[in-house]
Parts: sequence; C-alpha cells; structure tokens
Amino acid sequence: MSYQWHWSVFLQAPSSNETYLGWLLSGLKVTFLLGLTAWLIALALGTVLGIMRTLPNRWLSGFAACYVELFRNVPLLVQIFIWYFAMPEILPFGDAIKALDPLMQQFVTSMLCLGLFTAARVCEQVRSGIDSLPRGQKNAGLALGLTLAQTYRCVLLPMSFRIVLPPLSSEFLTIFKNSAVASTIGLMELAAQGRQLVDYTAQPYEAFIAVTLAYMLINLSVMGLMRWLEIKTSLPGMVAAGGK
Repeated sequence: MSYQWHWSVFLQAPSSNETYLGWLLSGLKVTFLLGLTAWLIALALGTVLGIMRTLPNRWLSGFAACYVELFRNVPLLVQIFIWYFAMPEILPFGDAIKALDPLMQQFVTSMLCLGLFTAARVCEQVRSGIDSLPRGQKNAGLALGLTLAQTYRCVLLPMSFRIVLPPLSSEFLTIFKNSAVASTIGLMELAAQGRQLVDYTAQPYEAFIAVTLAYMLINLSVMGLMRWLEIKTSLPGMVAAGGK
C-alpha cells in the first residue's frame, strides 16, 4: 500500500484554538527552555566539580570523583525515573516539588536530572582542560601573590575554557538531544509532541521529519553560537588541548 504524503496536516486544527504546527512549536519551546536551563546547571556545577578534581585536597577531589562515577555510570533513563518518582519522597524540599503543577513538576525534575547528569561530563572536560595547562602557570600565579582561588579564577579557568570550548559545545548539543527522555515522564517536549501528532493524524513521516528539522534548527543555532565564542575567545599562538 502506497503512503499518502500530506504536508498540509500541520495547518489542520485538532481543536478550535490551535493547530498541529502549534503543537510542534510548543514542544520546540519546551525543549529549548529545558535544554538551556539544564545546561546552566551543568556548566556551573560541572565547573566547580572540575576545579575540585584538580585540588590537592583528597576529600574534595574524592567527592568530585565519586559524583562523576555515580552520574556517568547510571543510565539517564533510570536517573529521570528516580528523580520523578523517588526524589520528591526523599529530598527535604520534595513536598515543594510535589505541590507544583504537574507540567511544572515534570519540567523541574527533568531539568535537575539533565543538569546533574551533564555536570558529571562537564566536570571531566574542565578537569582535562586545567590538567592540560603547563604547571608553571599555576606556580606563576601563586608566585605573584595570588591566592589559590584567585589563581584559578584569573589564570587557570580562562585558559582552560578556551581549550575545552569545542568539547563543551558537544555537551551543549547533547543536552538538547537527551531532553527527549523527559517524554517518558509525560513532559510534552518536541519528541513527545511528534509522537502525539502521529497518534492524531497517522502521518508519521511528516511528523518526524518536522521534529528532525526542529532539532537540527536548535543544534545549528548552538553550533553557530559556540563557533562565534571560539573565535571571540581565541588567543593568537595558543595551541589546542594537550599543547604546552
């Protein structure tokens, strides 16, 4: 049986005040907001953990190492189920999460899950960037009278971030693609809206081609932004990661 293509399906209205295209745009908005907020959590926490992994304090570096091993070795799908079903019963602020609107609860738990999961990966990128710098840079900062915190903030982190910006760009892209797992707890992000559109219209090719194009739009935008940052933050004569 031949397949009947029907691209005008997106302009059809399942209800009086929205179209199927509106569903996809709504899912695109949720995916973008979820990925962006989760990335902010991942970048901030991952940077702190990456610094901790390079400190001489065994307790701090050990804690960061345990965090990385825990979050990198448990599948993301399992983690999102734990966050949605178990964590509200365990965390001190769990009652506040359960009191949220169901859609907001799904968004918040997905954001925390994706942010903390990606933070473990960002941690390793930051750690590798700091470790790739010549040891003399840290010693020079301390010799100039800077404290250890000032040396990290003013010397090591600015240089290491320039080195690890390309792999961080990859993690930024991945967090938007990983956001599709939020559909398993009911969040109507882009992938979930695509599946719902198929259920209502029986036009799977059109629906998932549109979803694919929407993900490509997000990823190309992120790639353009990160490429612009690479150019703006590059230093003449600075070699890639691993160079001394």
